[in-house]
Amino acid sequence: MEHKAKSIRPFIGAKDFDISRSFYRDLGFQETVLSPGMSVFKTDGIAFYLQKGYVQDWIDNTMIFLEVDDVERYWTELIALNLTAKYKEVKLTPIKVYDWGRECFVHDPSGILWHFGEFFNH
Repeated sequence: MEHKAKSIRPFIGAKDFDISRSFYRDLGFQETVLSPGMSVFKTDGIAFYLQKGYVQDWIDNTMIFLEVDDVERYWTELIALNLTAKYKEVKLTPIKVYDWGRECFVHDPSGILWHFGEFFNH
């Protein structure tokens, strides 16, 4: 089967929809409100849907990997946002190096784990 995909957009939930909306705007995503309980967040041609819905098992097991061009720059910018002061639930984990590349981590206000990574060129 040949995929001629143009995008992939995961759906994620939010424990507190308004707090999560604010968090993702602070991260630099552009929000388009689709309904009172659904928004799409976009950056550079990629997107995800945030919905007003929370199932703890689902949220606790949701991880998203976002490939970035320079994880060092990205980490520096994350720290500068001071997200852990603004959002008490947010956790940041510094860059880790693996055989495939490097990544840092952010738990969003609901507990979703974001991986921001950069692959090594082989």
